Amino acid sequence: MTMDQEGFDQLTPMDRLLALMSMLRDQEFGCPWDLKQTFESLIPYTVEEVHEVVDAIERGGREELRDELGDLLFQVVFYAQLSREEGGFGFQDVAAEVTGKLLRRHPHVFPDGTLESFGRKQELSAGEVVSNWEAIKLAERAEQDGGNGGGQSMLDGLPRSLPALEKARKLQQRAAVAGFDWPQARPVIGKLKEEVGEFEQAFAAGDAAGMREELGDMLFTIVNLARHCKLDSESALRDSNRRFETRFRELEKLAAERGWALPERELRELDELWAMAKSRVRESKGGESL
Repeated sequence: MTMDQEGFDQLTPMDRLLALMSMLRDQEFGCPWDLKQTFESLIPYTVEEVHEVVDAIERGGREELRDELGDLLFQVVFYAQLSREEGGFGFQDVAAEVTGKLLRRHPHVFPDGTLESFGRKQELSAGEVVSNWEAIKLAERAEQDGGNGGGQSMLDGLPRSLPALEKARKLQQRAAVAGFDWPQARPVIGKLKEEVGEFEQAFAAGDAAGMREELGDMLFTIVNLARHCKLDSESALRDSNRRFETRFRELEKLAAERGWALPERELRELDELWAMAKSRVRESKGGESL
């Protein structure tokens, strides 16, 4: 395809991106790397871009976030281009699909399922919205199944590639729609103590398979506890990773100041350095818990 500069400049930013994508995949004049890509080959790049978006958000850099969101959008455009070349859906179909889905799943905002019906006051809480969302998704899956059940489960439709913590949260959320859930966080804490006790029993017995099973149950229960406390377990773990990394790097500096080789020191000495590192990091951050 060819387009003069004046015609290109008159396009919206989105249309310019779509035109650029088509040019990159042009069989005669396109980019060799882009022409080589497939749906499967793009997967690692897509996963990487998602992580970079998350990282930009957590760093608080809005300019960086804008850049990373653009990279993620390009992945969507790329997949749509590959499909269009096969005679399948294009980017506009993707946009239309998600718009229709959001209209269906927000009846409290769009009562008639149309943009025109927007503007009526809604009284639902955020929690009720989540419950309704899951119920609507279940109804959609039943409709796709022809309405005959077909062995359908409320747990159907979750991607197999979801990270384990996120999949645990979604499984629990789906089960909660069916009423299979604790009413509050306190009983979950009791369940967690029970799971820890069962792990200790397996540990004492030297039962490796039992320990693996009980460890999984502990993690699953921790995700449930986080959900009831309205916390995100994945974000909480990332924060813990960040705190550990910051403190351990400070511990390495303290060891270097003393001329210590870490593997040669006793655990007692390293524990003392760890306490000092935590204190120094806290002071450098104005008392924040880092």
